[in-house]
Amino acid sequence: MQQDNTQKSIQGIGKVFQSGNSQAVRIPVDLRLETDRVKITKTTDGNLLLQPLPNNENTNTLTRGQQLLAVLSDFDKDFIDNLENRADLPMQDREAL
Repeated sequence: MQQDNTQKSIQGIGKVFQSGNSQAVRIPVDLRLETDRVKITKTTDGNLLLQPLPNNENTNTLTRGQQLLAVLSDFDKDFIDNLENRADLPMQDREAL
């Protein structure tokens, strides 16, 4: 394990392997997460960022509507405002099939 003093972070090397149809990374003990879910973001330069998500034992018991509302709550206010205030485009004329 190596400590980066400029960013006050701990770095380690994990092992990448296949688990069924998924790719997985074995995380070193010093970097172990206290959660069973993470949000993964791929940056423009190709780095992967892992953000621990709170454990939610009821994830599998949410209704489809509750799951949809949970996903929609991640959209930022500007995105929602743009959707609500957009001018609808006129219907396009198309040839019949």
